[in-house]
Amino acid sequence: MSYVPLELERPIQVDRIYSVHYFEYGPDYSFMGESHDFWEILYVDKGEVYVTADQEEKLLKKGQMIFHRPGEFHNVRATGKDAPNIVIISFECNGEAMKFFESRVSSAGDNERVLMARIVEMAGAAFDTPLDDPLAQKLERRETVPFGAEQIIAISLEYMLIELIRRGENGAAARPTSLIRERSQNEFLARVQQYLEANIQRRLTLSDICRDNLVGRSYLQKVFREKTGGGAMEYFGNLKIKKAKEMIREGSHNFTEIAAMLGYNSIHYFSRHFKKVTGMTPSEYASSVKVLARRGRGEE
Repeated sequence: MSYVPLELERPIQVDRIYSVHYFEYGPDYSFMGESHDFWEILYVDKGEVYVTADQEEKLLKKGQMIFHRPGEFHNVRATGKDAPNIVIISFECNGEAMKFFESRVSSAGDNERVLMARIVEMAGAAFDTPLDDPLAQKLERRETVPFGAEQIIAISLEYMLIELIRRGENGAAARPTSLIRERSQNEFLARVQQYLEANIQRRLTLSDICRDNLVGRSYLQKVFREKTGGGAMEYFGNLKIKKAKEMIREGSHNFTEIAAMLGYNSIHYFSRHFKKVTGMTPSEYASSVKVLARRGRGEE
């Protein structure tokens, strides 16, 4: 039997990326403008901005994105009323399908926001170039990166573009039902939990979590309280203590080393937090582990 392969059609294919930025601008920010020979997406994560595409100025609100085609002059400025946060992704993608995005303004749904956040997250993990450096013209790879991080960026971007084209061809997306909303919240929670686990060694703030996951503080706290019974920072703190208990049981590090590896400012703060969560100091917990081990071996 001789099998004949089928070459897959890929109307949207991203092979090169020029930049991924997450900017937190002041209310008086203004960028004079530029043009270049690749595509650019500007997404408003917070606030509002004025964007010029060629000669037409448009007001973009939170959750909206605009596409700048290759060669199109564009600029951006804050409205003067609030401090906007924006994501900018520039990339190379050729083909007839990309004509759909010429000077297009789209609203991001739940799926697009998740994909946008994944792109920003993976860019932060894959590249040493700061995401908030407006002068960066080249992405520098980190020495060690999560496996497949760059491919996840490409896949997420391609998927987002395909979904937007499909939605545009089929009309506005249907209003989410409660079941779809529930699934969306569960997927969001799982993604943020994965992010917190991957960054357990950092001293994250609530603002860091919101920025890196492209989510508002109120929605983040709402989902975590509904799904876990506490806020995101409480969950992150409990995650650290869970990991600390595991490290104590393994016995490979002392308390000072564990505190440093989990991002605590000092051994004293680590001990206070450990006791607050577990009811025991790290020393008392270590002793209890040893007692249980002896009992398990039949020793007194």
